[in-house]
Amino acid sequence: MAKFLIVEARFYNKLNDMLVSGAKAELEKEGHDVEVVTVPGALEIPGAISLAEESGRYDAYVAIGVVIRGETYHFEIVAGESARGLMALSMDGIAIGNGIITPENELQALVRADPDKKNKGGEAAKAAMAMLALQEKFA
Repeated sequence: MAKFLIVEARFYNKLNDMLVSGAKAELEKEGHDVEVVTVPGALEIPGAISLAEESGRYDAYVAIGVVIRGETYHFEIVAGESARGLMALSMDGIAIGNGIITPENELQALVRADPDKKNKGGEAAKAAMAMLALQEKFA
């Protein structure tokens, strides 16, 4: 059993609840211990994972957030930079599943977040578990 930290950028409560629910269900189904921490936004997720990794208390991480395209360039910055930050951490050998969804609108977000539909939270948890298995294989 491994210890997973779900780091969520809580902004859209209903969507976040669905993503976290999907991720927790996948992790708990495999017998893993799960903790959830909330950060202000998607840009803060990589920093929170970095701090948590320094604590040595967690084996792997699931990033959860929703960034819906708006009328300004801000969407591209948040979506791109949060993904870049997570990729940098994963290149440093940290096992992370990226469940930050970046839909065009709320309807697309609902389909992706719903555990009974696309279940992107669950997919991110599966990715984190797969990366942890690879980390252990190559250790």
